[in-house]
Amino acid sequence: MGAVTAAVVLGQSGQRAQARDALTALWGRIGVAGDAFHRCVLAHYLADLQDTVEAELHWDERALAAATDLSDERAQQYDSSFKVRGFLPSLHLNLADVHRRLGNTGLARDQLAAAGESVHQLPDDSYGEMIRSGIDSVSQALDAGSTQRLAAHP
Repeated sequence: MGAVTAAVVLGQSGQRAQARDALTALWGRIGVAGDAFHRCVLAHYLADLQDTVEAELHWDERALAAATDLSDERAQQYDSSFKVRGFLPSLHLNLADVHRRLGNTGLARDQLAAAGESVHQLPDDSYGEMIRSGIDSVSQALDAGSTQRLAAHP
């Protein structure tokens, strides 16, 4: 997880290509059958570093698939407060937004509904508020027929 964190910091500092390369190399070591926690986290961050919406969709789908293989017990080995169901609103929100940007309105609404169904699992803190706000923003963009990237990416 230290290598993942270092790569994420690279991406946040504007070094997207280096961060993507570092995370892709880690994915290559872990693989599609590797540890579900690592796959979920890697895919989630890799999605945000892609140059195309289609590639972002691929990684967002991988993140959600890995979450279905993940147990609370495994997630809590990293952080005792983690619960898999707390990951789901964000993962579904990301899929809703990428489907919206691809013009897949029905799939976007399905994913947005899934995010909304699990939003009660979120804590009442800044993270929970960010996801709730993201759900509202994507919903408004869907209603407006927008396929543009939102200023505040969920």
